[in-house]
Amino acid sequence: MAASAGASQALRNGGGMQMQDFLMQRLAEMVLCCGADWGCVPQLWNRVVLRKWLNIGAGSGDSDFSADEHDTSEGETDREDMSGWKHALCNEERILGGLGASTAGDEMNDVPYRLRRHRSEIVRSQYVDVRELRICVGTWNVGGRFPPSDLDIEEWLAMEQPADIYVIGFQEIVPLNAGNIFGAEDSRPLAVWEHIIRETLNKKCSDKSGFKCHSDPPLLSRFNPSDVALSMEHELLSESDKDCDGELHPLIDQDHNCGLQDKTYENLEAFPEDDLACDVIIDKRAKRKRLEFVRIISKQMVGIFLSIWVRRSLRKHIQNLRVSTVGVGAMGYIGNKGSISVSMSIHQTPFCFVCCHLAAGEKDGDDLKRNSNVEEILRRTVFNPVNAVGMPMRIHDHERIICLGDLNYRINLSYERTHELISKQDWDGLFERDQLKRELRKGCTFDGWFEGVISFPPTYKYEFDSEYYVSDESKSGRRTPAWCDRILSFGKGIRLLSYKRGELTLSDHRPVAAVYVAEVEASRRRKLQRALTFPDAEVEGHLLLEKDGLAEQRGC
Repeated sequence: MAASAGASQALRNGGGMQMQDFLMQRLAEMVLCCGADWGCVPQLWNRVVLRKWLNIGAGSGDSDFSADEHDTSEGETDREDMSGWKHALCNEERILGGLGASTAGDEMNDVPYRLRRHRSEIVRSQYVDVRELRICVGTWNVGGRFPPSDLDIEEWLAMEQPADIYVIGFQEIVPLNAGNIFGAEDSRPLAVWEHIIRETLNKKCSDKSGFKCHSDPPLLSRFNPSDVALSMEHELLSESDKDCDGELHPLIDQDHNCGLQDKTYENLEAFPEDDLACDVIIDKRAKRKRLEFVRIISKQMVGIFLSIWVRRSLRKHIQNLRVSTVGVGAMGYIGNKGSISVSMSIHQTPFCFVCCHLAAGEKDGDDLKRNSNVEEILRRTVFNPVNAVGMPMRIHDHERIICLGDLNYRINLSYERTHELISKQDWDGLFERDQLKRELRKGCTFDGWFEGVISFPPTYKYEFDSEYYVSDESKSGRRTPAWCDRILSFGKGIRLLSYKRGELTLSDHRPVAAVYVAEVEASRRRKLQRALTFPDAEVEGHLLLEKDGLAEQRGC
């Protein structure tokens, strides 16, 4: 009965393709639940393998991921601010509409939408600041190679000017052989890569002599990421946090050596933060420093791996973390190709990061397979609902979206002509024949998406551990160089600062990184708290005074 109702709902929501997805999932659930009655099924496949074959959870909003441990109380601030902001918005919207504080929700619907939207924006400006965060996004197809423990990735991640958020995606983190594709996932390389990332992001510590609090009234309407206040801040365990009620930002930075103890790979999963500490002094009291960057997401699907790291002081302002995986590889569902997508709210702004590995090949028609992969990922990516109303469920429901990965689009030129243009460093000539650029120009598969100007050599295909592209000794095995590794963005309020490749030679691909400045909406906490304690009459009087003041300034 439940299955019948679910099937009817699937048909109403999207027709045949969604019905196919629904039936596949129901079949898999039956096998997993009733496997003991299926005779040979439990003997042939264990549950882990069966879930991979039938793609259980993928595309249905599975949120199984790993992250560093954190104090759960750190996240309460923004949840309270968000609910309080909505409450204040509702009250003031009623006052501005002349409806009175006791107006019911149904009566609010009688107010024209355009008027309500205008009034909401007025109220929004009362309680919301627009700030800017620096986001570094990196993608690398590592060709199934196991990294050396001393691999230097600083240049790839643009560590000369650290970001606030690092979104790092890998493809082929394990070899794409039958065992890894159809068997249980090999997660051994993950701990090594996470160790390298953690050591890189937390390599430098700085001695700070002054701090700025975000909750203080800003001098400017926008938070400038180039200010010293955004560089390498540290959250300190001090009682002054209570007064500041937000992140601490340094006014002056100086290099400071920190004693980082050596770690063995047997202890990679633990990483006790207190062991990785350096001493700082504030108000003549010695305080213990914790790691600057913490991991909030790590998720693997066969060879695709996505790991997201943020400044510790920003961690408490990130909520609603959800993950969705979509496999589009073998049989249309296996995860040797596909995507890992992460949804999150940074302050009050929803972000989505999508790490992809699309269909390979440089034959005619292979680009259409890649387009189809993208459409499937957009269609089948669903984020599980949370207890907050209005949370985004699909990729395009988010306000800021970044897609990264080995998209595998090629250059529509011959092998010889491509190498000729590479020798001349004629990137514009090459880029004119790039398949992805053509798709962006047509606005079909990637309608509204943006990519920065490419001014670096094609990232594929190199000899392993070499600076040279693969030779043409064997025409059957040669590959025409191409920009397979790409980073795109979608939505307003996000600006590209740099787009470049790294020169690491571990793989047959070169890594690529993009640095963005993204706007986020953050509640004015003190004003919001003050508004929530006012009676309706005081709020109305306060708004009238502000309205009169604005009228006088405009000479009305």
